[in-house]
Amino acid sequence: MNIYTLALAHSLFVAALLAAPSFADDEEALKKDLTAVIALHGLPCGQVVAVTVHAESDYAASCKDGNEYRVYLNAAGRVLVEELSRR
Repeated sequence: MNIYTLALAHSLFVAALLAAPSFADDEEALKKDLTAVIALHGLPCGQVVAVTVHAESDYAASCKDGNEYRVYLNAAGRVLVEELSRR
């Protein structure tokens, strides 16, 4: 194997390892944001523990207390929260 190819492969591997924590940080920030949005709408949640992205600005949030919500932007740009299931 060419030394330059080996160096490139090693660099890409290191870059991939360093990028992984930033995805986790983004997901944790999203969970906190969705927790705040749900609370501001006066709905019980406690803490968002899992998020499923349906589309840009359209999420399904699962809460620690078992409640599930859809959080999304409507056509007017307003944030809406709909109950998917309630415990």
